[in-house]
Amino acid sequence: MRAMRADSFRGYNDLKLVDIPKPAASGGRLLVRMVAAGVTPLDHTILSGQFPRSTAPLVLGNEGAGIIEGGDADFPDGTRVAFVGPFGVFENGTYSEYVAVPKELLLRVPDMIDDTTAAGLPVAYLTAYIALMNAGFAAGKTVLAPAIGGSVGNAATQLARALGAKHGISSTTSHAKAKEAKALGFSEVVDLTIEGLADGVNRITNGHGADIIIDGVGGKILSQALHVLAPGGSLTTLGYSGGRETTINVTDLIWKAGSIKGSMLFSESAAVWTAAWSVISGLLASGQVKPIVARTFALQDAAMALRYLIEERPFGRVVLTI
Repeated sequence: MRAMRADSFRGYNDLKLVDIPKPAASGGRLLVRMVAAGVTPLDHTILSGQFPRSTAPLVLGNEGAGIIEGGDADFPDGTRVAFVGPFGVFENGTYSEYVAVPKELLLRVPDMIDDTTAAGLPVAYLTAYIALMNAGFAAGKTVLAPAIGGSVGNAATQLARALGAKHGISSTTSHAKAKEAKALGFSEVVDLTIEGLADGVNRITNGHGADIIIDGVGGKILSQALHVLAPGGSLTTLGYSGGRETTINVTDLIWKAGSIKGSMLFSESAAVWTAAWSVISGLLASGQVKPIVARTFALQDAAMALRYLIEERPFGRVVLTI
């Protein structure tokens, strides 16, 4: 089968199209014929040698969508599924024509969601939903999720609004993205080319701030977001596209009795993922959340897709079609 494999982790040029054996469905795994694969910042982290726990050679791709072949009573042949897991990190991933997936990681795709869109759902939406729930989300709370064009920022904003948040606020460092967000119906996006994050959040909330902050950016954005934490609020950090280091004012936590914690999707159980997906699927089916795909690339253009994601920072997901 065809796959995009990195034989070393030194950058885009190490990703090559190869022919490797088709995996076997055994040991509680079912075979998925891949239709599309999500392209994520984690793929780039690994390819650039910044994740020492991964070893080459490795087929990249952490998430994707496809069709069951050789299924069972629970997932018959032809069942459309999406999934995420150790793929592309500790074992060969979704940048390939077939993946053997542990049955407990399979997520049924709602009929009205196409395969390309489905491929970019698991990481962003599971991460965002679980982070919101772990932060104590309830209807009526105000949520801030910076980076409206990013996968987690957009997913958390959409989920918060669909689940009854008083405010679902996001931000962008691009005036063009701010205009695009507004055209797509995101009315509470702080345009950081016009005003500061704290000024924008205080304007939208009349000075209350954010009860829950889901930060997938890191760097300076994290410290700026922490400044508008509401009394008793919490900030969850789960990404670092804006930098791995930041400086915070500890009084933003002390004086507000606030909290800050990290979150990682892979620390949660498959049962938690399945329960979260049940809620997410319902919101997808009702049209209350509408995932955004910025651009698709062919499998053999995976290096180009990763470069586009990292260097162009598009509004929405980047997906490989297989």
